[in-house]
Amino acid sequence: MVQIPYSPDVIQQALNLPDFDILDAQLKMVPVPRGVRLPDKPGRPRQGAVLLLLYAWEGETYLVLTRRRDDLTSHAGQISFPGGRREDGEPLVQTALREAYEEVGVNPAALTLLGELSSLYIPPSDYEVHPFVAWHEGRPVFNVHDREVAELLEVPLAHLLDAANRVEEQWEIRGYPVQVPFFQVGEHKVWGATAMMLSEFLERLQALNGAE
Repeated sequence: MVQIPYSPDVIQQALNLPDFDILDAQLKMVPVPRGVRLPDKPGRPRQGAVLLLLYAWEGETYLVLTRRRDDLTSHAGQISFPGGRREDGEPLVQTALREAYEEVGVNPAALTLLGELSSLYIPPSDYEVHPFVAWHEGRPVFNVHDREVAELLEVPLAHLLDAANRVEEQWEIRGYPVQVPFFQVGEHKVWGATAMMLSEFLERLQALNGAE
């Protein structure tokens, strides 16, 4: 029988750890400097949700990421979780599930919701993003929506947990030098809000392992 390194039960335990330092986990992958929402900015941030979609296949646990098309108006070309904007009156978890279905074709009925991570503000688009975590039994049959998604990435958790795949560089963003930590996934760099949410998730797994 194949041993699943991170089963749904283990992931749920990690998502519900008491006294877990969320801010410390997110700050491990925060670009410096990073913008904040100014108190005098009118209204509230737009609301969105993303899905950390996990599955086990041939003894590995995988996480699904997407590369956004280069011609999109927001976060073009970046690596992200499936997700998007909340529709009027829609529960945020429904937003995450609906967007994952629209972007990568995974039926919400085939998913088990395991929990959620902390919300995170994204300054360039003025979004507050709510990440949810779900499990698919076995590898999903994907149907990628190519008007939004340029590439589907199925990444082993073991790769993301390997410290050798956490890298930091100085980039120029909007004309300013920014120190950017990121996860190296093949030729791709997973950075910004996606890396911060991913860091919370991975740090929870590591904290659970340390507590056992």
